Amino acid sequence: MTISNSVPITPELVAAHGLKPDEYQRILDLVGREPSFTELGIFSAMWNEHCSYKSSKKWLRTLPTSGPRVIQGPGENAGVVDIGDGDCVVFKMESHNHPSYIEPYQGAATGVGGILRDVFTMGARPVAAMNALRFGAPDHPKTRHLVAGVVSGVGGYGNSFGVPTVGGEVNFDARYNGNILVNAFAAGLAKTNAIFLSQAKGVGLPVVYLGAKTGRDGVGGATMASAEFDDKIEEKRPTVQVGDPFTEKCLLEACLELMASGAVIAIQDMGAAGLTCSAVEMGAKGDLGIELDLDKVPVREERMSAYEMMLSESQERMLMVLRPEKEEEAEAIFRKWGLDFAIVGTTTDDLRFRVLHHGDEVANLPIKELGDQAPEYDRPWVETKKPAPLAANDAPKADVADALLKMLGGPDLSSRRWVWEQYDTLIQGNSLQLPGGDAGVVRVEGHPTKALAFSSDVTPRYCEADPYEGGKQAVAECWRNLTATGALPLAATDNLNFGNPERPEIMGQFVGAVKGIGDACRALGFPIVSGNVSLYNETNGRGILPTPT
Repeated sequence: MTISNSVPITPELVAAHGLKPDEYQRILDLVGREPSFTELGIFSAMWNEHCSYKSSKKWLRTLPTSGPRVIQGPGENAGVVDIGDGDCVVFKMESHNHPSYIEPYQGAATGVGGILRDVFTMGARPVAAMNALRFGAPDHPKTRHLVAGVVSGVGGYGNSFGVPTVGGEVNFDARYNGNILVNAFAAGLAKTNAIFLSQAKGVGLPVVYLGAKTGRDGVGGATMASAEFDDKIEEKRPTVQVGDPFTEKCLLEACLELMASGAVIAIQDMGAAGLTCSAVEMGAKGDLGIELDLDKVPVREERMSAYEMMLSESQERMLMVLRPEKEEEAEAIFRKWGLDFAIVGTTTDDLRFRVLHHGDEVANLPIKELGDQAPEYDRPWVETKKPAPLAANDAPKADVADALLKMLGGPDLSSRRWVWEQYDTLIQGNSLQLPGGDAGVVRVEGHPTKALAFSSDVTPRYCEADPYEGGKQAVAECWRNLTATGALPLAATDNLNFGNPERPEIMGQFVGAVKGIGDACRALGFPIVSGNVSLYNETNGRGILPTPT
């Protein structure tokens, strides 16, 4: 098999795609030939840290993920937990750190949009949102710009979409000067018998593109999110996506209406790596091949290449496997909501991922190796050395009044009202506990005595001093905040933010924190049903504080 290639595949091009020499050799062995430029981009997107979790998979498997109320654990768009009466809560937390540092408004806004799609892709209507934000020192020249942009982006998207923001965190530390953290959380309600998954089923079924048109925004975004920053950060601005919350609101309503019709077999939102990741994940999970015809993809820009279309991260898009007899009904629903609907491919039985463009085959790859058989590393790590205990008698005597005033005047103990007052906390009319308390609480509509509580917690300096104890403490603090509202903690999601995993001391922080989180969750019967790992949070070799939220 040969595929024409107008772009020479050089070692420099391979490196620019974030692929190591041994990974490229593995590609050559798998494909049996030099990959085309489009195929190289597909491998780069699917095998990067952001999509494959290749450095963290080994340790994530050690976390407790099952329990009597768990309906769906990690591996899908979001976790699902039974709350009785035929209802379930669907929730997840995810990072948008790198895009938010490059372009704070759109980075934060699309982070909110992405996590909302993860929730309603499962068939749930979003009912609550939170965010955990970490910025650099208040007097750093970029901090004011980043804070203003991120907070505006979070509010601009969430408020327009119509979901209440009921809690979160905002912290400042010089270690985030060159790499802020924007972790977005969303939760939704669904019926336990109406959960939708991404696993494709059936051969010869239509693969349908839904939502907004495809543009060039976000091309290469997943690869960018899997690398550390350097002095050329401004050049990465085009890799940040641009969001439209009003289109997403229409997409939510159209998807829920279509799901109620019984037309949906499988559904996956187009997040990181866009069309590539959504198609590969659906096919690989279902042990099916996927064939796509890019000439049928709705686009908003002229002369887009196959490479750009496959790696675009334009927002507010979905991919779906549909029942053929429901095509006309499905199209009518999406046209009614002013959204694009296009049959762009079909499922096959040969476990190949084929991509056609202008009548030419531009990619033909083994789908399982792209998806759930991506490389996995057991990276070397060293245990974090515990600092010597501090003897109270050795510390200089402090003026208690001055110390108290200094603490109260510091950024971490200042009021956050100026942040959450920019968010709509009351929309939908079910908010019982607003931001500023121990946990946000929302009423479960239709149940006068049932409510859901949410909290987000971690103390990064604890995690740096002792990752294991810091991980335990993050779980315990979250548990305490939930119980302080009168809630019974049911399950958790995590967002693990760390530096470069290729450095053994950083990998040691990650391993220690995961062990601590796992032990605390097991002790409390607190399963982790979803989550996200964000690595390479560094600038010029200086990493952030380890922040497992």
